[in-house]
Amino acid sequence: MNVKTRYVSVPERLGLFGLVAGAAALAWPLFTSATGLGAPCPLYAMAGVPCPFCGLTTASVALVHGDVAGAVAANPAVLGLAALAVTVLPLLALRATRVVAAPRPAGPRARRHTEWGLALLAAASWVFQLNRLVLS
Repeated sequence: MNVKTRYVSVPERLGLFGLVAGAAALAWPLFTSATGLGAPCPLYAMAGVPCPFCGLTTASVALVHGDVAGAVAANPAVLGLAALAVTVLPLLALRATRVVAAPRPAGPRARRHTEWGLALLAAASWVFQLNRLVLS
């Protein structure tokens, strides 16, 4: 039996993650007020050093509640994630109806460039978080 697997691009995966993060951000304040529990960054809690994704929960909650300035102050990367989240559902719908062709897997060079680009974004986010939480 030959099963054809559908290729899902990195932006689509990030967009789907953004949708899940947005949905969780809508429910998160209810959860924290009911339980008193939070989601501290394990690296920051144990070593006092933030990870590149520190503040993403705070930024997501602020963004889904319309506080763009608060979201950017917590983690500016949330804006890119939100942009991908907004575009992924229409894109997937267009792909399902065959209006837009499915993405082709990238070649080794494009993958390497994507990996370097994501690494640079993570490094920039880490510098931002270090400045925000440690150096200030």
